[in-house]
Amino acid sequence: AKEKKRHMGDTNHFCPVSLKENFVLYPGLYEHAAKYQEKIYYFSTSECRDKFLKNPDEYVAHNEPIKAPPLRVCLLGTHGAGKTTCARQVADKLGIFHIQFEEYLQELILPKTKEKIGPHFDEESEEDDNKMPILSEKLEDFSQTMTETETVKRKQEAELTEEEEAIKANLMDNEALPPEVLDNIVLDWWRKEPFR
Repeated sequence: AKEKKRHMGDTNHFCPVSLKENFVLYPGLYEHAAKYQEKIYYFSTSECRDKFLKNPDEYVAHNEPIKAPPLRVCLLGTHGAGKTTCARQVADKLGIFHIQFEEYLQELILPKTKEKIGPHFDEESEEDDNKMPILSEKLEDFSQTMTETETVKRKQEAELTEEEEAIKANLMDNEALPPEVLDNIVLDWWRKEPFR
């Protein structure tokens, strides 16, 4: 007996709900399949299938084909392996923009810390302080200013949220970011503009 050829939906074996709502190609599962207008659609979860069945016209192509999500490339490697250099070259070649993760983390906490943090930034500031001559009569004013600056820094550090503390620990001591913090940061690159 010949098997009937399956007529797949517009998104083939990818979930149309994930594509429409999150602009991500997420493979659908056989157990979460549904038939609509003589075509079979596969969904990533039963919740996505239920959403589709409530309003299928929202998730199917009408006059123009469904747009595929943008290409996203993630380079992983140890510190100093050349990820940034390679990523910039790949981004230029493919015509996509480059996100440097550590710089992005710095931007997230910069409003509260007022300066970039991390071992390599501490070293630079110490070198600059050693090169700068201090006049003897200004020494007292300088130490008072330093004390005030330290007080301000302590207040700012006290105001960091748990997420910001985790980011700071990652930048200062290379501690791993908790999954919930990572999810908050990385999901923006799938769901929000201009990343979407």
